[in-house]
Amino acid sequence: MAKPQVIPLDDNLRFQSEACAALGSTVYARILAGVLADVAAGGVCAAVLGPRAGESANSALPLRFLGSVHRLVLDGLAPALAAHYASVGGTPGPTLVDDFLATVADLRPQIEDRIGLGIQTNEVGRSAALVGGYVEMARRSGLPLRVLEVGASAGLNLRWDGFWFDTGASTFGDPASGVRFEGWWDGAPPDLSSGAAVAARAGCDRNPLDVTTDDGRTTLRSYVWPDQVERLARLDAALAVADRVPATVEQADLGAWLEDRLAEPVPGTATVVVHSIVWQYVSRESRDRMRAALRAAGGRATPDDPVAWLRMEPAGPVADLRLTWWPGGDEEVLGTAGYHGRPVQWGAPVSPSPGPAPAPAR
Repeated sequence: MAKPQVIPLDDNLRFQSEACAALGSTVYARILAGVLADVAAGGVCAAVLGPRAGESANSALPLRFLGSVHRLVLDGLAPALAAHYASVGGTPGPTLVDDFLATVADLRPQIEDRIGLGIQTNEVGRSAALVGGYVEMARRSGLPLRVLEVGASAGLNLRWDGFWFDTGASTFGDPASGVRFEGWWDGAPPDLSSGAAVAARAGCDRNPLDVTTDDGRTTLRSYVWPDQVERLARLDAALAVADRVPATVEQADLGAWLEDRLAEPVPGTATVVVHSIVWQYVSRESRDRMRAALRAAGGRATPDDPVAWLRMEPAGPVADLRLTWWPGGDEEVLGTAGYHGRPVQWGAPVSPSPGPAPAPAR
């Protein structure tokens, strides 16, 4: 098995700082530039991050670090830094980096306790791309969908049919939903007019979050970048949808879980296995088991119980949306999207998806 890709800590921080700037978070871009300088000077960030410098690049160490600090802000433990974070009503000021470094020094034990946790950004903006795949599957099969999401985090994207999508040419979902996607598509959008019905939905994650608890909800908010208030508002609206649309997310390895879920066909439904910005965080063994389970289920698939693999994963500066359909096993690219969803380009040509690579999107 190939060794996980490891890049030097300073390169990792620089890459993530540039990615945050490109994706609209000037606060995190500034902070990471300051962290990079502090690491070079042997400061407190070097002490916190140095022991983890040998981790795989795909472990998202810079974002785990930032999320650990953001959690302390949300918990009311870092008032000086909170003054800069829009997530708690602040406005970025000239002392942003100094206050961040002071917070790390003051609350280092709490940060080190949390930094080992995996990223849990359940970004529902990705449903703006995924919805086209779901509707396409429903259209082709003429069947209700059994949706199985791996790496589902808190399961918010499992409730995609409780959101509202308006492409300008067609609509789908709950028109009363607080999660609204309007103007998210560049060029010709997908045709959502035929709709889709969900017969069953379930997910798995290595460390699922319980959105019925205050702790689970705060953890989700902590991994949203604090100056991206639109994303935070969308998350809060999605949590309201979760209150009324049930979905189970089990703690499990995705390969083993999928083997169990796909072991027997479910006639009269179209099974859709889905994931978004997950692949690089999954072990090679689990990826191989998942592929094998899909091939086995695909080999048994019939028009009365088709199987699809729908995924939105990194493909360079954008994510691509791919669909593999059984019977047949044909793969096609449906479109591309930004890592947080916007903008979606339906039917856009892309090059073949690369293997797992650092993703700045979480």
